[in-house]
Amino acid sequence: MTTSPLDLSFVRAQFPALAGDWTFMDNAGGSQTLARVADRIRDYLLTSNVQLGASYAVSRQSGARVADAHADIAELIGAARPDEVVMGPSTTALLYTLSAAMAEQIRPGDEIVVTNCDHEANIGPWRKLEEKGAVIRTWAVRPGNLELSLDDLDPLLNGRTRLVCVTHASNILGTINPVADIARLVHRHGARLLVDAVAYAPHRAVDVAGWDVDYYVFSFYKVYGPHFAVLYGKHEHLAALPSLNHYFIDRSVIPYKLQPGNVNYELAVGCTGIVDYLAELGERCGATGPRRARIEAAFDAIAAHEEALAERLLSYLRARNDVTVIGHSAADRTLRVPTVSFVVDGRRSDEVVSMVDASMIGIRFGDFYAKRLIETLGLAAVNGVIRVSLVHYNTLDEVDRLIEALGRAMPVGR
Repeated sequence: MTTSPLDLSFVRAQFPALAGDWTFMDNAGGSQTLARVADRIRDYLLTSNVQLGASYAVSRQSGARVADAHADIAELIGAARPDEVVMGPSTTALLYTLSAAMAEQIRPGDEIVVTNCDHEANIGPWRKLEEKGAVIRTWAVRPGNLELSLDDLDPLLNGRTRLVCVTHASNILGTINPVADIARLVHRHGARLLVDAVAYAPHRAVDVAGWDVDYYVFSFYKVYGPHFAVLYGKHEHLAALPSLNHYFIDRSVIPYKLQPGNVNYELAVGCTGIVDYLAELGERCGATGPRRARIEAAFDAIAAHEEALAERLLSYLRARNDVTVIGHSAADRTLRVPTVSFVVDGRRSDEVVSMVDASMIGIRFGDFYAKRLIETLGLAAVNGVIRVSLVHYNTLDEVDRLIEALGRAMPVGR
């Protein structure tokens, strides 16, 4: 299906913060929030903020709204059923929860594969299982292209492998990893695949069932919503986990057994605004039919627009002899999302970013909690990378303003 271009006037009108003077290009750290998300949070708090599970009407209404949120999020990610959706405060918190729940399944000598390019949220919780006797193996990016190769993963897998943990898109490199191909290889060895999609979900439609991943996690505050997160797990995998809740919450009570203290109801309800926004955006791009199809159409248009944004920036960076792009230097939407990192010869990354700040453009420097990758690349001494992370509400004019600001911050021949 061919979609129409994004209506950027409509898109930007949905984000009140964009009416201000600042240009936001630190979106991989946290996107701006949709007005309709904030409206739904407010409405829940002011009209149905009661405890769930009671017999009176307002409690039943509140419970229905939270249940609808589970269903909407399941549809957004392509899950088969709402109880495959576990909610929590952040990706990090959910992964530590999952690690704690899986600990009873780990036996001495069992193996877990992690990468050296993930955010620490998808490494640290699994390394803690070394205390249970787990053996941690590292799938490293190749030195030249900084890609994760299936040829390098295959020798790491064997009959003792229980779990492979990988990012869908690197929050520094922007590289998209082929999770469906990874899942097939991992499953061939009888292991399970866990995918951290924090840097992917703002840019592409998620299809957990289609990709046949076992676990999939991301945070909504990177996807135009509140500080809240979702962990998908195949139902049979979640059912096999112990309860981390009160002793009377049985392991059969999914997902509540993995949501100790329960979830933040108002934030869950707020996330339904993300789903409705994407569906409406898909309609405006010419899509009809089921809501899921409209969401996919929205992301098709988003990917095309973001590719143009990334190419405008990358073409400037490629032309600079004193700049090294960390990751793919092409904007090809099949290879990367528009999270662009680079370093400048002879300059500390924080020095460049602080000069761009004066132009009221928000970008960032650092390791972005992918500290192991920055150490592998030897970039800690320059305070990590300069990262520009674009999303669909950014414009080409904004990218041009950034290029002008970068030109002032890192003049050629300095």
